[in-house]
Amino acid sequence: MNNTPADSSPARQLALNMQLRDDATLESFLALSSQAPLLAALRQQLEPGGEPLLFLHGSGDTGKSHLLQAACHLAGNVGCYLPLADFGAYPPAEVMQGLEQMQLVCLDDIEAVLGDRDWELALFHFFNRARDQDCRLLISASAAPRLLDVGLADLHSRLCWGLVFQLPVPDDQRRQAILQFRAQRRGLQMPQEVSRFLVSRVPRGLASLLMLLDRLDAHSLATQRPLTIPFVKQVLSL
Repeated sequence: MNNTPADSSPARQLALNMQLRDDATLESFLALSSQAPLLAALRQQLEPGGEPLLFLHGSGDTGKSHLLQAACHLAGNVGCYLPLADFGAYPPAEVMQGLEQMQLVCLDDIEAVLGDRDWELALFHFFNRARDQDCRLLISASAAPRLLDVGLADLHSRLCWGLVFQLPVPDDQRRQAILQFRAQRRGLQMPQEVSRFLVSRVPRGLASLLMLLDRLDAHSLATQRPLTIPFVKQVLSL
């Protein structure tokens, strides 16, 4: 990612060198039909008339980070992704300095720094600069903006400016569908009984399931064996 002008501070360098996952794209996100307006808003955000601020909320298993990184992939060198849960110990003014020069800034897990007066002030001033520079914002949190515990009232009001989308928690059937979809994108055939077995026998967090898919993919490629329940049991020692 090519971002704003160089700054030698450690916080600045960390902020400007966050790597995006290669597989975090809109094409690899298995959307519900009800999420078509959200995907359209993400695709159009950098276009003339695009939304200045989009706010996504949901639990940690709903794909928020995936969508923020996907939006940054679309933006290319004019986008910046900041997982704020990783930045709490860094000087907020340094992290946010100059980011309004980007065309898109994606702030993931914003609740991680709320309640910290310095962070709230830095975000408030950044939001004002971003509005003046026509920098588009994509923000995620665990709760809707009106429910966030924000000490600075002016920042709270700015978080409520944009379009808000709630991401649903996937049930077991949905997790199975996502596993099969992501396996298919890798060229793997995952029978329904295998996805059902995985969801019922291993930790059900979607991130954990997708990490297991990485392992299964590597072993399947190395051994040239298909995904079957006996194969999965052997690889995962179940």
